[in-house]
Amino acid sequence: MNQLQISSIFSINTHPIGEHHLSHSAKYDPHFDIHPSFYRKIRRLKRTTNADIEVTSTPYDYFVAHNETMTCSADEHLSMTVEQVRGVNLGSWFVLEPWITPSLFYQFIGKDEGNTAFDHYSFCEVLGPEEGNKQLRNHWETWVTRDIIHELAEQDGINSVRVPVGDFMFEPYGPYIGCTDGALDYLEQLFEWCDEVNISVLIDVHVQKGSQNGFDNSGISLNMEWTSKFSHWPEGITQTFLHWPIREAGWMGKFNRTILGYPEINYDNIAHSLRVIQKIVDLYKDVPALYGVEPVNEPWEFTPMEELKKFYWEGYLIVKQSAPSWTFVMHDSFRFDPKIWGGFMDGCPSRILDTHIYQAWKTPSSRTSFYDNACAQKMAIAEMERAFGPVVVGEWSLATDNCAMWLNGFNDNLPGMPYLPCKMIPCTNGFVKGGPPGGSIDKRFPYRGPYGTGSSGPIFGTCPVGRDWSKEHSGNVTTGQDWMYAPSQASPAMDATDNVMTNLARRKIAAFSGVGHGFYFWNFRTELDEPEWSYMLALEKKWIPKGTFNTQAIKQACHREENGGYVCSANRDAEEKYIRGVLTWVLDSQGMDASYLDNLHGEDLYKEADIYYYAYWKKNSMKGATCDFGGTAYLERRNELDNDDEFDDDWTDDSVMIVKGYTGIHVILITIFGSLLGAFLGFTIAMKTSKRFNVAVRKSIFKSVKNNKMFVGRKSLFGAEGMPMLDDDGDEYESVDNK
Repeated sequence: MNQLQISSIFSINTHPIGEHHLSHSAKYDPHFDIHPSFYRKIRRLKRTTNADIEVTSTPYDYFVAHNETMTCSADEHLSMTVEQVRGVNLGSWFVLEPWITPSLFYQFIGKDEGNTAFDHYSFCEVLGPEEGNKQLRNHWETWVTRDIIHELAEQDGINSVRVPVGDFMFEPYGPYIGCTDGALDYLEQLFEWCDEVNISVLIDVHVQKGSQNGFDNSGISLNMEWTSKFSHWPEGITQTFLHWPIREAGWMGKFNRTILGYPEINYDNIAHSLRVIQKIVDLYKDVPALYGVEPVNEPWEFTPMEELKKFYWEGYLIVKQSAPSWTFVMHDSFRFDPKIWGGFMDGCPSRILDTHIYQAWKTPSSRTSFYDNACAQKMAIAEMERAFGPVVVGEWSLATDNCAMWLNGFNDNLPGMPYLPCKMIPCTNGFVKGGPPGGSIDKRFPYRGPYGTGSSGPIFGTCPVGRDWSKEHSGNVTTGQDWMYAPSQASPAMDATDNVMTNLARRKIAAFSGVGHGFYFWNFRTELDEPEWSYMLALEKKWIPKGTFNTQAIKQACHREENGGYVCSANRDAEEKYIRGVLTWVLDSQGMDASYLDNLHGEDLYKEADIYYYAYWKKNSMKGATCDFGGTAYLERRNELDNDDEFDDDWTDDSVMIVKGYTGIHVILITIFGSLLGAFLGFTIAMKTSKRFNVAVRKSIFKSVKNNKMFVGRKSLFGAEGMPMLDDDGDEYESVDNK
């Protein structure tokens, strides 16, 4: 310890670091007091005798954190394997999103500036703390219930839930004060429900002060400019607003649209976010159902990466200080690039990179284009797993269009969206007791304001929800795009939605769980009938299998799209003692003798691990096992698929299969030819086997040639030996044998 100097400056996470490394927020924020556990940390440091620990390093119970490089070492690998998460998001419960629970926002249709809510922030701002809290409590009571959690648990595939929360629940500010009182009571009730059925909970901080992305899912749609004063046509002042062309995020500071960056960082906001992490840890570190925390959801792509990584690092150390078993989940900031994340927090235990993969904003194309895109994610995830480490798909859905009402904002839409016409269904009243606040949608009116840059909203009591997939009939299944030109709602005879969604779900589950550390579907349910976005409705339609995901259809779903397979290999950079320890565990779990491993060293040991790691992973991957093995293994791509696979890829994707290379005209001609050929063969067989039919035909159609050799005799085309000759009156007389 005499060689380990401790700086007099400490951040909230109490890691001893020099002032050159301490973040601006930690240095100057008066709220950053020395945590009580700091003194326990000092006592542990005094007992440390390892002279190699750097001045800016922090030894924890099971690893050492290196602050300058933001990496870790000496990980004791407490867990041999990491079970995949297979979960759903509980979206729009504590952080309102109008498109998921539109009934709470019907009351703002037709309102003007100052009386319209677009998001959770303005919901509280417009309604005020008393009325806002009243409506929210009604919503919290009904949106997520104990019965729903138990129903999810009955599906063997679900073992976790991701619950979006607001930073304001732990440190209220602005219009949230008073409006969101009581939210933590419902969150803590969720922990109890999940503990009852052995489901883990990931706390996802969806809202950051100032907004981390400008979306309504960050609590506030930023920026929002009312332009009503410029809109006097056609009938006086029309309520209009502007959002998408001027959207920005203010969590990191004031965004400069010219340089697409932040000249100055708002360290007060970052300090606020770190305090929220500390409060979450302090409140729930002993809750058995807690899986971990995700400190910020979807920071937009212009977020300064250096500052974001510093925030993640400090947040990670806060968590590991008091909740060492928690998993720390970090969103990729829409930059899922191994060059960016590779090496970050290298060697640090229990950290995961979160990426969100949607196809709803994808340009419309053939069904196989969506299939290929889903399976291609498998390779991207595998590459990131090797460069960074564990990856989880924190959000995904089955939506292949942008039709869901208000998906891109209340009474708004991204310019040019949706790409295709949408199906309209009766608007629902949601699940809140007493019906929607302010009443149901008035069926007398067309689309009403206020109006954004795009259109999405109720029309005469109907709401847009999506569009059906139709069967292909004019091209082949690979490139067929008939569904794009078909009506948005397919007739029962032409509806292929169930087939397409089932096959797409299989591929996504195969891609996200085949090589990574799992996924969370967005969302667990929706108010409108949107099974592409509702896990519970997708289960009802059997798009997603009830129970296990360990099925043949899922295992083989991406075989066609892949050019190669994956193997789980031992990490040659891992120390032999860890390889030997994990390999012993693998062999023991299979009832095998592991004593011989003491005699294996170097490459012999690693090759032995290659064999048994891969065998264990392949056998159990669809049951939730990952190629992790305590950080001693990683996935590698190989050039060919397994030749010992017990599955044959002989099932068809679509209920109507079009032969590749044939157009509709070809199909019609082939059908006509087949019909004529069948009729000819049937006629010939009848003429040769039925005397009565043979004679009747010759008396009528072929009267002038009734005794031609093609009708009588052993070698005749339309006759047989023993068929009679006919006289002029059509009477039979002695048959002949034309040899």
